[in-house]
Amino acid sequence: MRKGQNPAKFVKDVARPERVTVALLNYIPFLSGFYAETLDVLKVSLDSMRKDAGLPFDLMVFDNGSCPEVREYLVKEKEEGRIQYLILSEKNMGKGGAWNVMLTGAPGEIIAYTDADVLFSPNWLSRSVELLETFPNVGMVTARPFRTPPEFYESTLKWAKENATLEEGQFIPWETFLEFNLSLGQTEEENRKVYSETSDWRMVYKGVTALAGASHWQFTAYKSTLQQFLPFDMNKPMGQVRQLDKRMNDAGLLRLMVSDPLAMNMSNTLGYLRGELGKERGKKKAGFGKRVLEVGFIKKILLAVYNRIFSWYYS
Repeated sequence: MRKGQNPAKFVKDVARPERVTVALLNYIPFLSGFYAETLDVLKVSLDSMRKDAGLPFDLMVFDNGSCPEVREYLVKEKEEGRIQYLILSEKNMGKGGAWNVMLTGAPGEIIAYTDADVLFSPNWLSRSVELLETFPNVGMVTARPFRTPPEFYESTLKWAKENATLEEGQFIPWETFLEFNLSLGQTEEENRKVYSETSDWRMVYKGVTALAGASHWQFTAYKSTLQQFLPFDMNKPMGQVRQLDKRMNDAGLLRLMVSDPLAMNMSNTLGYLRGELGKERGKKKAGFGKRVLEVGFIKKILLAVYNRIFSWYYS
């Protein structure tokens, strides 16, 4: 039997969410090996996104089954008011499963999604929202120009040829192009060939400049647009995330990038901040042991053993 009245009945106002929800997906199963520096990477990412984003936002973090140390850090951040919404998943649901929860549950009209290893520059959010609001029928905006597969922005080019000023050329500077690709573990040598054989598409609409392309690792979009592509049925934790890129292009939506680098992939280390990307330029030939490890069949065997051990512990 109820006694008295629920005090909540007398509350006249409730907090309203910000128009933009930044949604970050995190997964750090342990703090050694590949993941040794990833908690530090996460901290740097969070600090950089909050510093002069250009627009107010609420932060939602979905943790996809990380180790206790990481969960404790995130709970502390939530308790101290630096995370507005925190979801702690008991198990790794994969990126698709996490997206189904995040992109449905984020309260903002606009969702700015990011992986947990992205370093942001000032005004990254305001510049992204500017493109989202200026161009019509936008699917997603990424806060960095880089070269993406042309088959994923065919609809963008089709629209731009009829409605905007469109140019093809080398609009992404070589250093900006190389910086991003080195963070993915590629070499300068292989990228020189790619850079010389590919190009960028730049469009101007209502005085605002964008490049064609976008990507699933970081994007800003209207929540109502993202709802069209849910749920995601991905049967692997990674490797199928380009479904979103393809679906948006197939639906005729624009996929855009800002014209200068306002987001950077740090990957699993702080090497970018330490200036280690590109140190191979002029570096002496690798030692014998390193060269042996790079031999095709040896590398394949060792990586297979690593993957098997990983799956024993974390599958």
